[in-house]
Amino acid sequence: MIDATVLGPVVDAFVTEVTEALICAAAPGARADHLRTDVINEAFNLSVAFIDVDDRHTDNECWALTATFGSLLPETKLAGATPTVLRGSQLIAGKASWLNTPSTLFEILLAADRRDHSDSAMAYYRRAMDICHVIASLDEVTAQAELIALGKFRSMLLDLIRLNTHSIPVPSIVPESATDAPEEPIPAPAPRPLEELLAELDALIGLAEVKAEVRLVTDLLRVQQLRRQRDLPTMATALHLVFVGNPGTGKTTVARLLAQIYLSVGALAKGHLVEVDRSTMVAGYVGQTAPLVAKQFAAAKGGMLFIDEAYTLVRGGENDFGREAIDAIVKLIEDHRDTTVVVVAGYPAEMEAFIGANPGLRSRFPKTISFPDYSTPELASIFEGLCRKQRYQLTPAAEKRLNEIIDSVPRTKGFGNGRYVRNLFEATIARQSTRVIQLTEPTDEQLMTFEEADLPDAASTPSEVPSTP
Repeated sequence: MIDATVLGPVVDAFVTEVTEALICAAAPGARADHLRTDVINEAFNLSVAFIDVDDRHTDNECWALTATFGSLLPETKLAGATPTVLRGSQLIAGKASWLNTPSTLFEILLAADRRDHSDSAMAYYRRAMDICHVIASLDEVTAQAELIALGKFRSMLLDLIRLNTHSIPVPSIVPESATDAPEEPIPAPAPRPLEELLAELDALIGLAEVKAEVRLVTDLLRVQQLRRQRDLPTMATALHLVFVGNPGTGKTTVARLLAQIYLSVGALAKGHLVEVDRSTMVAGYVGQTAPLVAKQFAAAKGGMLFIDEAYTLVRGGENDFGREAIDAIVKLIEDHRDTTVVVVAGYPAEMEAFIGANPGLRSRFPKTISFPDYSTPELASIFEGLCRKQRYQLTPAAEKRLNEIIDSVPRTKGFGNGRYVRNLFEATIARQSTRVIQLTEPTDEQLMTFEEADLPDAASTPSEVPSTP
């Protein structure tokens, strides 16, 4: 049986920090001992709700609950209660719904942050996540329901904090390119707080299902990390992933964030991302391909190797050197299993052919994450984000025209998504520049404004990314 006292330290930290924040937020004259009791009850409500999400109420969870709150809440008669007694009481059953809405206490902290420009709600969030992660680590096999509930609870709190204070940084919203394998080793990026990375993930436009999948992987790794710290057994977790979807759907952006998330939970030592494709892994002569693949793995050591358009390695028949690259990848994934994570990306059908090209690939890439095409409103939001970043603005007529142009573009295979929007944005800048330069003394507003006529015809902007032969 697990040490039942492991929940105590994170609950104590929650009570201490949140009580201090509540004292600052409360009206003058509020008694500190009453506020502390309110926070203890908050920690208890959070704990029993999270224990209830999978409806298992295991012995480890029940013993931890009694060991932690028996002395803090003597009126509950928790002290000494057995798991059987707890499961037969009304203390845990049916409490999972508490996680679905922000508590009154959290709302008070949000209001204090708005008033005082403080970060009390973030302190609540951090300590609440600690409680949830510890509870999830109490059983050897973490239930999927716990991971899902944890992700939803986290997103709810972070969304409210972001809307409340705008204090969590918003990332670049246009899919970006990664770094080709360099000659010199890449220095490790500075570790960033997990909640900051997840907030950045949540701030990406669209990708709801992708975000949910990444949160599940993240929470599982965090729980496994806690179990290792306590010398508890852990299940082997496959970190390698398949990303499928059209170009410009955020695969590289998410991979870069995921590499840093893996760093923050101790799964990677450096957390950098190296992007490669067939051209950097396949040579033209026998015996030269495997060394090229090894070079890319060496560059990605301690981080993530992102193989874009991986399916091109199986094109060309059995005698193509791409097959040699695949054999080398399978071997090097095993050789570097403790140091390097590999993500392969491409179109759905083609990636299925890639995974089937070598018996060792399917077992090493058990999980696939699908990146859907962006909707018209999402693509318009990406365009507007580029405008804000470059200090441009759209007239109402231009905004209407933008949506019409995007809506008219066929969402066929190869549709560029975010890359198409960037091309459209750059074409609009060029047309606006041609118009504005003819003005005698353009004002700042004229320099910053896109008119309807500045937007090019849909047919004049490439909407597809050329496929690799």
